[in-house]
Amino acid sequence: MAYICTRCKHSVEIDYEVMGIRCQYCGHRILIKERPTLIKKVEAV
Repeated sequence: MAYICTRCKHSVEIDYEVMGIRCQYCGHRILIKERPTLIKKVEAV
């Protein structure tokens, strides 16, 4: 799963077993889950 660091704005792949939740570039621990750019359209029933 890809995350974006809030400090350095790098895209980070997380390996939970090796390093936990931390940016590989700056060491910051606040990450935001990367969302797809595709907008879902749901029909109302």
